[in-house]
Amino acid sequence: MQTRAKYSRREFLKVSLLGLTSLAFRSVTLPEFPQSERLGRVNVGMTEIKARPDTESETVEAIYGDSVVPWLREVIGKRPWRINQRWVETPKGYIWAPYLQPVKNNLNVTLDSLPESSLGPGLWAEVTVPYLDVVLGNPPARSPWLQNTENPRVYYSQVFWIDQIKTDDQGQIWYRINERYGFGDLLWARAEGFRPLTEQDVAPISPGVADKRVVVDVSRQTLACFEGKNEVYFTQVSTGMMNDFYGNPTDIWETPVGIRPIWRKLVSVHMTGGSTGGGYDIAGVSWTTLFEGNGVAIHSTFWHNNFGEAMSQGCVNCRPEDAQWVFRWTLPVVAYDPGDVTVGMPGGTLVEVIR
Repeated sequence: MQTRAKYSRREFLKVSLLGLTSLAFRSVTLPEFPQSERLGRVNVGMTEIKARPDTESETVEAIYGDSVVPWLREVIGKRPWRINQRWVETPKGYIWAPYLQPVKNNLNVTLDSLPESSLGPGLWAEVTVPYLDVVLGNPPARSPWLQNTENPRVYYSQVFWIDQIKTDDQGQIWYRINERYGFGDLLWARAEGFRPLTEQDVAPISPGVADKRVVVDVSRQTLACFEGKNEVYFTQVSTGMMNDFYGNPTDIWETPVGIRPIWRKLVSVHMTGGSTGGGYDIAGVSWTTLFEGNGVAIHSTFWHNNFGEAMSQGCVNCRPEDAQWVFRWTLPVVAYDPGDVTVGMPGGTLVEVIR
């Protein structure tokens, strides 16, 4: 089990400033996680481990954000007033599944150099460990998510553009994250936690089929993909919420009903928006498929595991593997380099949102 280390804002900036001239500023060891094929990372501030998969059962222990526990199996239990009744069994008891991000701890062989691309040396890489601490290389922090945390981290399944490699005085290898559409922050993280994506990760699925259609049902919180009349893929999703954070009805965050073509796709993008009290700023959102002019997209989601319930501010939240499948199957096709394509009308595959 991991708990979040605490750094003051001043300490974080001090470390970052040292990192500008050398990565020898401190010896950063990779986090130690439980030895288990499947793991769960707590994605809320605090949750309780219950003796049984039931909200009303005895609390065994309270654990906090970014704690990582073995994920033994998923069972159906009792959570009143919620759609999701899924619970995860851990060695100590049960945790409501939406509060755990499914993760693994897969370390990777590090690279000595980066391939050339149209953007200069670099490649796309996916985080394959529960989380990695990152160090800001060009303070002060610009992105709201960096300004609002004392110990910045990137998380399992996030995808980033890596454009530099460095080795520090302790022999640790670091990759530099440089988001093309971010706020300009440059982040350094331990290289072992990243898997370089390959051409196969973005290769189109059923490229010869022209009659494709995506149907998102907001009342059932599902997404289905059709080739002609044949359903070829189906999954649960989380669409836009119909109530704000205070429970008041709102149509601002609803996923817009109607039929629209996909107009842009990105392997990864920095998302930001909303307003005071309901704003968001999220780096490394992978497998993003935009189908509405105001930025509504189908995309990967790492910050919750509550699929089957409305959770977003308009977008269609998916499990990473589902978002990647939709990304690869829909048109337009996206090349690995640069991993970003925009098309004019009539656009790509149609996305129909129904209620």
